[in-house]
Amino acid sequence: MGRILLAVAAVVLAFFVLGSLMGLIVGLLKWAVIIGLVVVVVMFVAKLLRSSGAGR
Repeated sequence: MGRILLAVAAVVLAFFVLGSLMGLIVGLLKWAVIIGLVVVVVMFVAKLLRSSGAGR
C-alpha cells in the first residue's frame, strides 16, 4: 500500500512540475513571438519610409 501511494504521489508531483515547465516554455515562446512581430513591423516601416524618401 505504501508503494502505491508513493507512486501516485510521484505521478502527481511529475504533473505539477510538467505543468509549470510547460507554462514557462509557453510564456517564453509568447514573448519571442511578440518581440519578433515588433522587429518585423519596425523593419517594414523603416523600409517603407526609406523607399518613399527616395522617390522625392
